Amino acid sequence: MPLVFHLAGINNQNFLMRDEQTGTYWQQITGLAISGPLAGRRLTLVPAEDLTYKLWKSEEPQGTVLQDVPERVGDYAPKDWDVHMARVPVVVSFAQSGIKARDLMLGISEAGASRAFPYPVVLEQKLIQDHVGSEPLLLVVGSDDRSVRAFRRQLSNGSADPQFYRIADATGLFMDAATGSQWNFHGCAVHGKLKGTCLEEVYTIKDYWFDWRNYHPDTTVYGVRQKIQ
Repeated sequence: MPLVFHLAGINNQNFLMRDEQTGTYWQQITGLAISGPLAGRRLTLVPAEDLTYKLWKSEEPQGTVLQDVPERVGDYAPKDWDVHMARVPVVVSFAQSGIKARDLMLGISEAGASRAFPYPVVLEQKLIQDHVGSEPLLLVVGSDDRSVRAFRRQLSNGSADPQFYRIADATGLFMDAATGSQWNFHGCAVHGKLKGTCLEEVYTIKDYWFDWRNYHPDTTVYGVRQKIQ
């Protein structure tokens, strides 16, 4: 049954939705119904990517863009919304972790585990090879130095826990050490033995630390060795 949702409120600064059909309340970050006739049910996640417009347009030249509703323009957040939000107090902060409440993270949940990657660190390192739980993953920054995608670190030739290197030349964006194949930002090999094969993309969510930690209490953080409290 299709549901129609409306903004119903804020819970720990996280969007709350209420559906017209049943009056159930749903949590934005998890898609979980937290109150009402459908409590306990969960919406199916449709992965979305956080890309710069320039990069997205280069990949999807025929793509269309949702226009603002002219009579409601004043209701939209300003372009520097994130600058203003950085100064807004939070309800939960987890200050004992040593991470600022509004530090931006790229969160990944895989193999029964959750891990947060500080967004500025990812942009600085360009390519990160790591594990989330038992799953070997790869985070790569696009040619715009702002957009990030994550992939499973598993090659079609069966290489176990393969290693990758950033190259960023005219052909590819990174290369695997096992075959020397070059890969683009879609995670597809464009040159070498594995040309035509693609890595499996993994969903990431860009979120403030306080929000990610609140809904993923057992999360670990890339670059932080001690256990997060």
